[in-house]
Amino acid sequence: MEYNYIKSLHLIFVITWFAGLFYIPRIFIYHIEARQKPQPDSDILSEQLKIMAKRLWYIITWPSAILATIFAVWLLILVPGWLEQGWMHVKLAFVVLLFAYHIKNHFIFKQFQKDDIRWTSNGMRFWNEGATLILFAVVFLVILKSAISWIWGLVGLIGLGVVLMLGIKLYKRLRNRKPSS
Repeated sequence: MEYNYIKSLHLIFVITWFAGLFYIPRIFIYHIEARQKPQPDSDILSEQLKIMAKRLWYIITWPSAILATIFAVWLLILVPGWLEQGWMHVKLAFVVLLFAYHIKNHFIFKQFQKDDIRWTSNGMRFWNEGATLILFAVVFLVILKSAISWIWGLVGLIGLGVVLMLGIKLYKRLRNRKPSS
């Protein structure tokens, strides 16, 4: 019974962690675009977006990452045999990649809080898909519990990445299209 409660809590905090990782780059995109607006709109929007980012980052995203990790470790203590399985090794590699993505977002967050914006909105849109790719990989690994067919999964992941990039480029074209008069 304890296992089911811990697994449920782990999943809840993984979901809220990903929610934060999906939304923080969107706030960065809005911040980049707000800085291109005329004054005083630029400053007003920038300050509001900084408040939103700070609340999202410190009230939802960081606590969720920490709690998801605590409950994950607890699950591994309850079922140590998972550490002997290949799919878990691959999953943990993706979790390390997820933490690297999270930390990089933290550095970007700190820069944006100082209005030190070094990204383009299009570059940030590509960056935003990092969490999506990791999520797909982890979910398929956990559900299928197969590291043997991870090559096909990797091919699928690359295909998903290509589709996402094409979608971003299409969105940019549609967005930049001038309305006909």
